[in-house]
Amino acid sequence: MLTAKGRSAAGAFLVEGPHSVGAALAAPGRRVRELFVTSEAAQRESALVESAARAGVETRLVSERVLGALRDTVTPQGLVAVVATPRVDLADACAVPPQLVVVLDRVADPGNAGTVIRTADAAGASAVIVSRGSVDVWSGKCVRSSAGGVFHLPIATGASSEAAIVAAKAAGCAVLATAADGSIGLDDLIDSGSLTGPTAWVFGNEAHGLPAAVCDLADRVVRVPIYGRAESLNLAATAAICLYASARASRRRLP
Repeated sequence: MLTAKGRSAAGAFLVEGPHSVGAALAAPGRRVRELFVTSEAAQRESALVESAARAGVETRLVSERVLGALRDTVTPQGLVAVVATPRVDLADACAVPPQLVVVLDRVADPGNAGTVIRTADAAGASAVIVSRGSVDVWSGKCVRSSAGGVFHLPIATGASSEAAIVAAKAAGCAVLATAADGSIGLDDLIDSGSLTGPTAWVFGNEAHGLPAAVCDLADRVVRVPIYGRAESLNLAATAAICLYASARASRRRLP
């Protein structure tokens, strides 16, 4: 399960460390299959081990050498859980009328994907849709970077961005693509009150951005203004700015 192929074959992924394992145990609808723990970590994280036992999770005491074969971090934390991969499709992601949806198009870096999922979680997003051709969001680095976000949000994978946009529109969302040369600035959308309604933000590949076909399907192509001398913003920063702009606008609308 240290590779995408292995995770796909097993229908499961590995979660390492007390914070992520705790989030996996607490998440509704997720099924922790097994917990591997060293004796030292079992004593240190006794409350977490007891929580796993109450949930009926089989816990195995193993040596640090055995645990080392299951982890992909340099610094050992003594706990690794095997978690069933959730199956979420576009219909599931948009089943409840959403206020804020995130679409990631061909994002290549697991750290970036995880950070955007974490930001989406913090901003109160309803779901994240990760397009076909993107990084495997169940990789260890992505799961860690999400800081529990992968257990808090429905995450749909495997569909095209075009299909995701169609689904978001059908759910009542205005679809906003992001590009450095977008036809409208984020400030203009904020000032006009255009972000108060249900919105799906589409963020593109770190190096290549969004393809023309995806931008053409969006309702607006939005640029984040650059006030200083920087050439551009990275994916994670752009997502944070846009998602919090939507979150703030929608909350101002509430009585």
